Amino acid sequence: MSLAGRRAELARRAIRVVKSVVASLPDDLRDLAEGLPVVCEHEVARHWIEDGVEDDSLGLFSGPARDEPLDPECLESPLVTLFVDNIWDYAEGDPDAFDDEVRTTYLHEFGHYLGLEEDDLEERGLL
Repeated sequence: MSLAGRRAELARRAIRVVKSVVASLPDDLRDLAEGLPVVCEHEVARHWIEDGVEDDSLGLFSGPARDEPLDPECLESPLVTLFVDNIWDYAEGDPDAFDDEVRTTYLHEFGHYLGLEEDDLEERGLL
């Protein structure tokens, strides 16, 4: 399979995992998760690296958290980005490990959307 084909398949697989996770959430959280867009990127963009995001990051939540007051100067909407090449590498090419890491990474970033800090995420096993 070509690199482009593998990347497209990883993105489709990741989105299927996220949809499954969202469907399994309690109603109140599922409603919030369904309103939070998720995109797949293959690698961390240069502008994020320049902003301090590690190039081997597995995911990123950007935009305001759910309970943050709206900043009229912030034009960014809440978004979860999954870096599927990094997740695949982290999973050492194992499809089941990839699915598990997509699940964990998505829940971690969703936790940031809910306003949880790193300590809160660690307590919940999402770090």
